[in-house]
Amino acid sequence: MNGKRILKVDDKILLTEIGLEDVEVIFQAIDRDRKYLEEWLPFVDQTREINYTHNYVESYLSSDRIDVTFAIYYKNGFAGIIGLKDTDLYNKKTEIGYWLSESCQHKGIITLSANALIEYIFDEMHLNRIQLKAATGNLKSQAVARRLGFKQEGIERESELHSRGFVDLVVFGLLKADR
Repeated sequence: MNGKRILKVDDKILLTEIGLEDVEVIFQAIDRDRKYLEEWLPFVDQTREINYTHNYVESYLSSDRIDVTFAIYYKNGFAGIIGLKDTDLYNKKTEIGYWLSESCQHKGIITLSANALIEYIFDEMHLNRIQLKAATGNLKSQAVARRLGFKQEGIERESELHSRGFVDLVVFGLLKADR
């Protein structure tokens, strides 16, 4: 695919496919909000130097990019990341993942961004199913899933390894027919 994918969410929120120009702001946000983000994001502990973020973005750019990752810009400032993972085109399904800087919480940014991404997944990618997973203790992320119309489907026991050990993940699903 040539060109960068861009999704305009509203007048304040823009999703732009990540590129090398985003490395510094992504790393700075992780480094600044490390204590806040590391509670639910296992990669934060490993992200100690900008090279880690640079390598992540470079790896993304050199991949076939079935999964797309967007930087979230709120009022022209970097706010977080939202994207797809484990996309299965044959079975027409994917998973959404995201994180948001602490200062950008409670503004509806993730709900609005995820809703725009869901529309992209169903309308542009023509997929049928989206999963969203959240740690059993991450009630904020679970609330986002419910606001978006996802249905709780089960628990993946000890599904994600964090620095404090394994955590269980609540699995939510959304079908195109649910919208």
